[in-house]
Amino acid sequence: MKHFLISCGGTGGHLAPGIALAEGLAARGHTATLLVSEKKIDARLAAKYPGLKFLTVPGAPLAGGPAGLARCLWTQARGLAYCRRLVGATRPSAVVGFGGFTTAALALAGRLGGVPVALHEANRVPGRAVRVLARLARRVYLPPGVPLPGVRDAVRRHAALPVRAEIARLRRPEACARLGLDPARRILAVLGGSQGAAALNDWARSERPALAALGVQLCCVTGPDKGGAERENRSPPDAGDAGAAVFLPFCDDMAALLSAADLVVSRAGAGTLAELARCGTPAVLVPYPHAADNHQQANATWFAQEGGALVVEQPALGGLGTLVRGLLADDARLGRLRAGVRQIDRPGSLDLILDDLETLNQPPPAPEAIQFTLA
Repeated sequence: MKHFLISCGGTGGHLAPGIALAEGLAARGHTATLLVSEKKIDARLAAKYPGLKFLTVPGAPLAGGPAGLARCLWTQARGLAYCRRLVGATRPSAVVGFGGFTTAALALAGRLGGVPVALHEANRVPGRAVRVLARLARRVYLPPGVPLPGVRDAVRRHAALPVRAEIARLRRPEACARLGLDPARRILAVLGGSQGAAALNDWARSERPALAALGVQLCCVTGPDKGGAERENRSPPDAGDAGAAVFLPFCDDMAALLSAADLVVSRAGAGTLAELARCGTPAVLVPYPHAADNHQQANATWFAQEGGALVVEQPALGGLGTLVRGLLADDARLGRLRAGVRQIDRPGSLDLILDDLETLNQPPPAPEAIQFTLA
């Protein structure tokens, strides 16, 4: 049995694959400790997994201005001291970082403690943490086809984002029953990522009368601190509950939501895209225009090129309603998108990473002895 430290806090896109990896390690008889941030989203998601061990590591993202820089440096120094003590006390087989501001302290502590460091990048444009820390790593996992200059072939592995075991396509009646929706009616889901997206929330609220008039049900995950849960029925005459509109600050059952939805309007974070692919749900992607290195644009462009989505830029949200309503009325076009998104899923990525991690801290095999014979 081996023990691993996994740094994965800060956003759902970092934490969810960390949980998937920890679950996979546990299934193979290993143990893992997940290091998360102090953010509420981390605490909310971690609470769903009482069988996993979570620790909160000091750290803060690099924010603008001298005060933000000072806070980042101070908390990162505290995080490094914390991780060095943890590495020394647990002597893990390897440390794994999924990017973001919680990764640097653990990666540095692992390297200073002589423990193999592995990094995973989920986006089509590698983030700052992975770019900077890659030189410390014994292994860097990248999405298929994504390069990272300066990383040797012996270090690089191509592996898509690990997806939690609970994210799997459900039968539509079961998925709709979990959400209180009618499986006989069209369903549109709107997702803004783990933090929510005010622009998409506003669009969903403005669009719900038009959707209700067509008998389309709406389920919008608004994000924490962006409004409480609410349900409104705006049904046309004699249509029953056809026009249900549900707004949730957080969704604890993404498998049900993605399985029930005929179409998703979403940001283009790597975690969301991996879960869309796993559940086979077509989407219209609206990349967050201020994402670091414009990585959501790169994610969305690639996903659309693979046939799983259409892309609408945020400045063009005025035309999104017409596009969405047209798609929901076009079975053939939805079917083509659904077929495309199913081809994107990479179910073997978790096993590839697990196989690799299990051998990462083993010394290289000794060279075979050379035998000499005298003539």
